[in-house]
Amino acid sequence: MNTVQARPEAGTTLSFPAGFRWGAATAAYQIEGAAAEDGRTPSIWDAFSRVPGRVRNGDTGDIAADHYHRMPEDIALMRVLGLTDYRFSVGWPRVQPTGRGPANQKGLDFYRRLVDDLLNAGIRPVATLYHWDLPQELEDAGGWPHRDTAERFADYAALVAEALGDRVATWTTLNEPWCAAFLGYASGVHAPGRTDPAAALRAAHHLNLAHGWAVAALRAVLPRPAEISLTLNVHAVRPYSDAPHDVAAARRVDAVGNRIFLDPVFHGRLPTDLVEDTAGITDWSYVRDGDLRAASAPVDSLGVNYYSPAVVAAGPPEPSAEPSPWPGAAGQVRFVPAPGPRTAMDWPVDAEGLYEVLTRLSGELPGTPLLVTENGAAYDDYADPSGAVHDPERVAYVDAHLGAVHRAIGAGADVRGYFLWSLLDNFEWAYGYGKRFGIVHVDFASQRRTPKDSARWYAGVIARGGLAR
Repeated sequence: MNTVQARPEAGTTLSFPAGFRWGAATAAYQIEGAAAEDGRTPSIWDAFSRVPGRVRNGDTGDIAADHYHRMPEDIALMRVLGLTDYRFSVGWPRVQPTGRGPANQKGLDFYRRLVDDLLNAGIRPVATLYHWDLPQELEDAGGWPHRDTAERFADYAALVAEALGDRVATWTTLNEPWCAAFLGYASGVHAPGRTDPAAALRAAHHLNLAHGWAVAALRAVLPRPAEISLTLNVHAVRPYSDAPHDVAAARRVDAVGNRIFLDPVFHGRLPTDLVEDTAGITDWSYVRDGDLRAASAPVDSLGVNYYSPAVVAAGPPEPSAEPSPWPGAAGQVRFVPAPGPRTAMDWPVDAEGLYEVLTRLSGELPGTPLLVTENGAAYDDYADPSGAVHDPERVAYVDAHLGAVHRAIGAGADVRGYFLWSLLDNFEWAYGYGKRFGIVHVDFASQRRTPKDSARWYAGVIARGGLAR
């Protein structure tokens, strides 16, 4: 493991508020490996990645970054970086292999060690209960379109809280339920790979219900007051023009991209326009009395994941080999490439979108603290002959987006922290190992960790409490 030394920079500093939380984030299936060790059973991603053609190069998360065995080394890196917080996810099939019943103690022991080592390093653990690794047995029984999965999730949340609640004070129920519902069940580009728009809308409702039931379960068993949150990838949706038809197209995307989660969770209601937009797909009869009240169990903060904006125009979409992940908007809208530089994911770089999202949420959800729980970029970086990894584009990306966070705070947004995605290069879902988001380079053949220039730069930001200008 290479050491990290913060890069000194002269000049003024854009300072962040005292107590601002400086973190990095990962997800269990993307880094842990040990896919069949100590009682872990397959998740939907284990099954999906074994279907030919689903994941580039046939990659799987069987080994990933081998964090399961190298966790102490990774925490040592976090400590040298100066992280105040580390956001990780608990692997559901590792701690409750069938998605129901008693805990697998060997699986829980890994997270107990992780949390203890974080606390010993002076790093606050931030636990996410679901980052897309549904136990395959629950998918076989119906998955998220099936109401019982929400009940199983609440039981699982209580089980993990009972084991870790005396040491973990910050909990996130779900990560990006939009991706779980619409990439998993509508477009099929994520696990479990189904392409049924009606099932995707049912899944979205049951994910909202699972969140609310999990909040109640957590509050019932946690031995001390805790911060409970939900993380959404809130889309920065912009109409291509001021023309009414483009504005209407953006409204459709906002309904099924954002308000399908924001309205039930924070207002206990379904958006009327969403119900109208999707009337030809579903009648929403699976929403039972009391469901929306349960989904709107009060939370203590909202996590926001942001990477790039969406520019939307009216009209038929560009031809695609994949079904649309936008029920209610499919066939009605097209996504227009935003101008400017792009990342290795071909995503536009536009920090203004993060400012738009944070200030929008600040205005719509007064009194709800915000955390940027994911933000980062993939670039085609590599270790040069000396072993160094230079990634100036990532440094520029994160600097610009942290600048947007600073401006949002100045405009009145109550943003309490920033978690860079990601600590490590990892298994990037359907892209396999071909896309690198980490500030620490991982040579997957040797598992050698090498901090990139961005890691040193971020350590400097944390050390000074702000951006050098």
